[in-house]
Amino acid sequence: MNDTLFGTVYLVGAGPGDPDLLTVKAQRLISNCDAIVYDSLVPNEILSLVKASCECIFVGKRRNKHSVPQPKTNELLLELVKSFKCIVRLKGGDPFVFGRGGEEAAYLSGKGVSVEVVPGVTSGIAASAYMGIPLTHRLCGSSVTFVTGHEGFNKKIPSVNWKELAKSSDSIVIYMGVHNLRYIVEQLLINGLNPLMPVAVIQQATVKGQRYLKSTLAEIVGQVEKEKFESPAIVIVGSVVNYQVSECAPTPSNVTMPISF
Repeated sequence: MNDTLFGTVYLVGAGPGDPDLLTVKAQRLISNCDAIVYDSLVPNEILSLVKASCECIFVGKRRNKHSVPQPKTNELLLELVKSFKCIVRLKGGDPFVFGRGGEEAAYLSGKGVSVEVVPGVTSGIAASAYMGIPLTHRLCGSSVTFVTGHEGFNKKIPSVNWKELAKSSDSIVIYMGVHNLRYIVEQLLINGLNPLMPVAVIQQATVKGQRYLKSTLAEIVGQVEKEKFESPAIVIVGSVVNYQVSECAPTPSNVTMPISF
């Protein structure tokens, strides 16, 4: 194999699932790339845009199943630029929002690889919009925080400061939070968030199988468990949930998203 690096890696956001929410640039790159490395939360309808001669490689991460370690993905991308001119690293949502895009960009840039980021619609914004929930509102929400719920109770030094979040942000949007929802809610309650604070859980936000649940912080865990909500889902905590205008919510597409976390 030629060791000369002649390819460009495009870190592309696939958006929240509905192919109609792809950016024009993302669609063009997906349709014309020579190799594509994609994650779990990319539906088949988007992958169908890839040309027949494209090298397609899956590196998605799934809970309790074999996952490709991040260093292996980094190395894979480095190898691909030795053989292909246009490589798309396709990620659900936006590549720089809980997508490890920053890690991949830093690694590749450090190896002399040409990297370009193509933003995508992140699911935290899309989920709220598709339910008609404004994440900010002049009457109740001047701040919003996006946070991962993927870290668990057994992490020695949690990177999410739930104590400060409970006091400092009008709205909290939690990605990948269903699995650890009980722990998250406990932390928010312990640190002073009102038990009556409204909470929304949105599963499969922009695609077929969309599900929605509204409750209070004190009762949301029991409701989610009763209704058997699963990932991918977004949790929204804040008074903005009460300002939902469902009449303006877009209709989910007929695309089915993979269950992955």
